[in-house]
Amino acid sequence: MTNTSRTLLVLGGARSGKSRHAQRLAEAGGGARLFFATAQAYDDEMRERIARHQADRNASWTTVEAPIDLPAAMRAEDAGGRVLLVDCLTLWLSNLLLADADLEAAGDDLIAAVEQAQARIILVSNEVGFGIVPDNALARRFRDAAGRLNQRLAAACDAVDLVVAGLPLRLKGGQL
Repeated sequence: MTNTSRTLLVLGGARSGKSRHAQRLAEAGGGARLFFATAQAYDDEMRERIARHQADRNASWTTVEAPIDLPAAMRAEDAGGRVLLVDCLTLWLSNLLLADADLEAAGDDLIAAVEQAQARIILVSNEVGFGIVPDNALARRFRDAAGRLNQRLAAACDAVDLVVAGLPLRLKGGQL
């Protein structure tokens, strides 16, 4: 994140290194660090994933659980001098989809929270558009909603990085 970038969207596929990249950028700056966790542990494998992510963060991080009402949680913790790291938006979107929430309205609310924030914000999301067209309606609905949300956030954020095989590429907003 350059010094002039207040908002950054980090995109990448599964196991691309996007979370590690986002965390490294968040830790490079000063101020309080808040990690907004959107995952919900419904099985042992997900509990293990969450535990690995937690172990990767040191004591300088405060974790805020926000699986559904992420924009409200971000607003409650927003303050200048803070870094808010949201990981990840596709899990948040999945939670909303399964809760039969209005995805468009939730996206509007998230973008408003990002645009109004005083804190530095780093958002992590999966780029799901590189794969094949899913064979079922729910998966297609998710893929389409994730693609639309990523496009809207990319337009709203100061900077956008794409991470592939652990290598970040700046798509928008100047040098890495």
